[in-house]
Amino acid sequence: MRALPVALLALAVLPACGFHLRGTADLPFETLYIPNATAGVALDLKRNLHVGTRTRVVDDPRQAQAIMQFTEETREKEILSLTGGGRVREFQLRYRVGFRVHDGKGGDFVPPSKIQLSRDVTYSDTAVLAKEAEEQLLYRDMQTDMVQQIMRRLAAAKRPG
Repeated sequence: MRALPVALLALAVLPACGFHLRGTADLPFETLYIPNATAGVALDLKRNLHVGTRTRVVDDPRQAQAIMQFTEETREKEILSLTGGGRVREFQLRYRVGFRVHDGKGGDFVPPSKIQLSRDVTYSDTAVLAKEAEEQLLYRDMQTDMVQQIMRRLAAAKRPG
């Protein structure tokens, strides 16, 4: 019986702390063209735009108020440290995406930008398959983070003018 008053108190305090559910993002354009949105960050971005905004992704750039250009999407792997025997102990995964959003007439909603994410990973010769699977999961996680960062930049974009 004590749980009910505690639950009601929690519900009353929750809005006061600033918590609110993520709603739809308001973007400064109603239609967006994303070329080659069939894989990678472009496909994830297209899905997020469909679910989280009122902006429609169109297949023809002439029908779009904004055009997104991806200038790069690279994944890198760099060795950070070696064991005394010269074997890899730790490496870093990097995921970099460059993009621009323009109106097709010379104005930029989002000027040319680059976002880079990285994750450090330990390595073990005894768990090669597990470490390869971990690497793929980390790249997938970085791609999800990348899409969220791009969505925040789109939401903060201003109409060219």
